[in-house]
Amino acid sequence: MSLPLMPKATAVWLIDKTALTFTQIADFCGMHPLEVQAIADGEVAQGIVGYDPVANHQVLAQEIARCEKDDSARLKLLPPANPPPKKGRGARYTPVAKRNDRPDAIAFVLRNFPQLSEAQVVKLLGTTKDTIQKVRERSHWNSTNIKPRDPVILGLCTQTDLNAMVNSANERLIREGKTVPVPLRMEADEAA
Repeated sequence: MSLPLMPKATAVWLIDKTALTFTQIADFCGMHPLEVQAIADGEVAQGIVGYDPVANHQVLAQEIARCEKDDSARLKLLPPANPPPKKGRGARYTPVAKRNDRPDAIAFVLRNFPQLSEAQVVKLLGTTKDTIQKVRERSHWNSTNIKPRDPVILGLCTQTDLNAMVNSANERLIREGKTVPVPLRMEADEAA
């Protein structure tokens, strides 16, 4: 259960302004009833200004009135009017120890999933289009040592992320009326 904003200040306001029981206030604010009683006695939360949950759209006045009439009823927190926006993943940080593995992962993805666009590879592996182009053209400074290795095993992405990118690329190809390439591993499995 989610708690109101500033639970202790909300408890102070509910004690001062309502006839709710300590148990009701404690359940709503995520506190122990004895802590609420200590606030009412003035032993705890001295100097804390009460925070009005009605004025701040956390609970309705009718809800408080309903709970004041019935000691067994519990206050219900209103859902937030404007939920916080989801944060994007942003730039992906790759530890120094794994940075040399990135070209290997790029080579693996380019060989096994040619349907992925450069933008998808950039997003999946946290690299740049310039690096992808250099690995593709074998003009990367370390191209003689690049061995295609699975980015999931290297820890550069998750299998779920890789599958999602491949599925979206396959759907794009189907919409464009092109054939979906079969990964090399699947061709080898079917031949066996």
